[in-house]
Amino acid sequence: MVTEKPKTDRVLDNDGFKKRASCVCVRNENENEVLLISSSRNKNRWVVPGGGIEDNENPEDAAEREVFEEAGVIGRLDRFLGVFENQERKHRTTVYLLIVDKELDEWEENTKYGRLRKWFSLNEAISELEQHKPVQVSYLNLLKGVSEQSYLNFSSLSSISLPIQKNPSESSCSLSNSSSNSSSFNSSPVSASSIKNFVKN
Repeated sequence: MVTEKPKTDRVLDNDGFKKRASCVCVRNENENEVLLISSSRNKNRWVVPGGGIEDNENPEDAAEREVFEEAGVIGRLDRFLGVFENQERKHRTTVYLLIVDKELDEWEENTKYGRLRKWFSLNEAISELEQHKPVQVSYLNLLKGVSEQSYLNFSSLSSISLPIQKNPSESSCSLSNSSSNSSSFNSSPVSASSIKNFVKN
């Protein structure tokens, strides 16, 4: 039986958006298997682990904490994927790639709320999330081997900030007028011409 997870106090940014952090958890550097967790509202639906950032917590720590609590995994943050804005839900999610090193037999939200986890191939995960979490599909579309244009095709994604590498000697930056957090992780080389700052509803 799945018990719905209670809501926590929201930490908002200067624009009034809820600050969230999330990790796309992969089995290895090939990035062809993705770990999803059962939804707290519907055990038959699968989602990317993530949640609200707490007071005085940076996005990296929040992302690792959320996957530990929700998915029962420990791993290495590999790179920053972007900041994803959802106008309808009024939240901005800072997303990282995490390579899983250890899966716990028991974890907090499995014990308390019956939360499950499951490995999917990248294509299977995209297909699963397309049904109810199109914004999260845009996270996966930034993994290796996925068309660089495909993440622009989701109407529910109102804004996206992506790391852009102009040349090897320059630091990464993001295109967005929304609030975002700097990251110490290496960004993926993404062509500036392939990025639209806003994807209209």
